[in-house]
Amino acid sequence: MINRGEIFAYVKEKFDTEPDYPWFKYPDNAVLRHNGNGKWYGLIMNVPKIKLGLSGEESVDIIDLKCEPGIVSLLKNEQGTLPAYHMNKKHWITIVLDSPFPKEEIYNLINWSYKLTE
Repeated sequence: MINRGEIFAYVKEKFDTEPDYPWFKYPDNAVLRHNGNGKWYGLIMNVPKIKLGLSGEESVDIIDLKCEPGIVSLLKNEQGTLPAYHMNKKHWITIVLDSPFPKEEIYNLINWSYKLTE
């Protein structure tokens, strides 16, 4: 398990990125973007489980990350991953932060997403 605070600390240390909160209507949704070109490499949202096809009425934090299509195909079978929520499902993957998906793998995917969006 990982939480958004750990992710924000990681991207600050690794890429000097601060989360951006561009939506007034969704104040908890944060974009991770490159400092130079402004391109997104991550999106952290708090989404009701029902919108993700998960059971339960509560909301859950997720992260969307860009991946190569072959990796998206492999990852979609891993516990804690879903087809990208509100992103291109061929090139992005959603990971539920409150899941058994390994923290180190999330960091690796963040690094990869950063490189893919440079």
